[in-house]
Amino acid sequence: MSQESILLANLKTESKKEIAFSELVSLYKERLYWHIRNIVKSHDDADDVLQNTFIKVYKNIGSFKGDSKLYSWMYRIATNEAITFINKRAKQMQISSEELQSLAIDNLKSDVYFEGDEIQIKLQRAIATLPEKQQLVFNMKYFQDLKYKDMSEILETSEGALKASYHIAIKKIEAFLLNQ
Repeated sequence: MSQESILLANLKTESKKEIAFSELVSLYKERLYWHIRNIVKSHDDADDVLQNTFIKVYKNIGSFKGDSKLYSWMYRIATNEAITFINKRAKQMQISSEELQSLAIDNLKSDVYFEGDEIQIKLQRAIATLPEKQQLVFNMKYFQDLKYKDMSEILETSEGALKASYHIAIKKIEAFLLNQ
């Protein structure tokens, strides 16, 4: 029995759920944080979305069927939570999600948790010009070095489509950076 299947069994056992959930959080919080952070840009927003992600995981772990890996399922929840967060925040501010991303990138320079330099800011601006799906694929491959097989489970898309999206994203980013 794999570590993941033991953890999953414990998560679905009422007497072991709390301890198993703590283990789950410590195993995945950093990876999920950076995945979310690449989408929402802000540390504080990423923390909020991460918390919402784990609340959803906790509430819905009983309905997890095991069709995919547990972390793929959690990444899908984190991705959806991050996108929902961006759309909700943009609606509240009465601006587009693209404008919200641009504001978030502008705020990176003053974010005490951002350790990048001007080149990183330019890269973030280039990524922000991509369609949402290409942004997700690029971030997952470039920053998190996820395998296409895992991304396929998370985004529920074929590996071939993901490879094409990544290739197109790279070309668009290169073009953006060359024109800067």
